[in-house]
Amino acid sequence: MTFQQGGQFEGGRVRQSRGGGRGGGRGLAVGGGAGGLVVLVLALLFGGDVGSMLTGGRGGTGGAAQVEDVGSCTAEQANTDRTCRLSATAQALDEYWQPELERLGAQIPGVESFEGATDTGCGAASASTGPFYCPPDQTIYLDLGFYDLLASRFGASDGPLAEIYVTAHEYGHHLQNVLGTFASADRSGTGEGSDSVRLELQADCYAGMFVGDAATTVDPDTGVTFLEPITAEQLRNALDAAAAVGDDSIQAQGGQVNPDSWTHGSSEQRQTWFTTGYEQGSLDACDTFAVAQP
Repeated sequence: MTFQQGGQFEGGRVRQSRGGGRGGGRGLAVGGGAGGLVVLVLALLFGGDVGSMLTGGRGGTGGAAQVEDVGSCTAEQANTDRTCRLSATAQALDEYWQPELERLGAQIPGVESFEGATDTGCGAASASTGPFYCPPDQTIYLDLGFYDLLASRFGASDGPLAEIYVTAHEYGHHLQNVLGTFASADRSGTGEGSDSVRLELQADCYAGMFVGDAATTVDPDTGVTFLEPITAEQLRNALDAAAAVGDDSIQAQGGQVNPDSWTHGSSEQRQTWFTTGYEQGSLDACDTFAVAQP
């Protein structure tokens, strides 16, 4: 999956911070990992509850972070540079979800790329937290170095696609937040049919919606589509990424699979719901709460 040649992305959409990060938590984060445990980090890559880690914790250097906006870049740069790719992906997602956000009277989510540690509306986060969405400040947080871990641990064959997928999934959590799905869901339970799993599968489905439409969504500033047409191989890579972070796949590495403890969904569930979004492309089709067993 690559950005269409001729594309141009303005600066200021994504903020970048380095260093800093010290403070108490004020909310509950969605999506991300848990510090120090590589397998758990990857298990939580495309969603999960890291509130226990971010609430009331303290971290970082204690110094002030250096914060700057990511500048403008071209599609060619987005295909080779992670920071530019994140900015371009956020702008493509903005354009795709704009009609729904306008209908709801909601704003686009903030996006922050950080190094080391950062303060969030959900508390202090570090690189080991993994990508996550923080509902209180409606912001997506990512340490871009995390993708090196994804590639080294799982041998991801299409890094750009995996990165775009992660951002689209976290953006899906923003949709859930402004739609009121978070408020109505019981996020304390676990298991195949729990609300925790349904939330994560729905975010996968929303990511599939974006990926399925990305090659036809036109950037109004340049008149070209954001992404080139997706190949069958790239789609297989997206499905492989979804399967790799299924609860059963992660637990199997430890030798025991326990469906009652799942909070994200099995590999099959994640593939199924990503495919549903990709093929059907509607919010109604992604209603994981409307089925007896997601």
